[in-house]
Amino acid sequence: MSFVAIVREVESPLSAKSAPNSSSGASERELQDQFVRENLRRVFALIYRIVGNVADAQDLTQDTFIKALQRKDQLKDIEKANHWLGRVASNTAIDFLRRKARVNFTEIDSLVEPLPDPVSRRADVEMLRSEEAAYLDHCLDSLSVRERTALVLRDVEDMPAHEVAEILGCSPATVRSHIANARTKFRAIYEKRKEAQ
Repeated sequence: MSFVAIVREVESPLSAKSAPNSSSGASERELQDQFVRENLRRVFALIYRIVGNVADAQDLTQDTFIKALQRKDQLKDIEKANHWLGRVASNTAIDFLRRKARVNFTEIDSLVEPLPDPVSRRADVEMLRSEEAAYLDHCLDSLSVRERTALVLRDVEDMPAHEVAEILGCSPATVRSHIANARTKFRAIYEKRKEAQ
């Protein structure tokens, strides 16, 4: 069963009110499918960077889209919806880490791509990319959860420091400190490997 089909199964009761044969229901479903397809990789990558575990990231990605599709009012303006979806994803991942208070790591190489890649790649380029991705994951894993989350939200998701502070439940000054520490640690580990090569 595809991810989109799973999401359809657990859609909010609001969507069940529309008649299954109505043309507005069909176009609404197509828009939902398109929204999921366009954002699936980005949401999965964000969550994976925070939780560091493929299986948990897949589950949390599904939870994120279920939450998003239940709040259709938030999806009307696409630009705002993408930003809002990123916040929902990061909050879902952070809440998960708070509940679990532990992290199990799985190699990302064991992941079957959530969506097929339309472009075939050369094996040597793929190998270099996977080595680089593994090393970047290693660098991220060396950071504390708060540092990693602050860094990903600020530098990857391009959230302002005050929004990251709201998500982490701390002051913007603390966020800036987490980001500065994370960048310093990340850079030191990354450069150490470059020197070793």
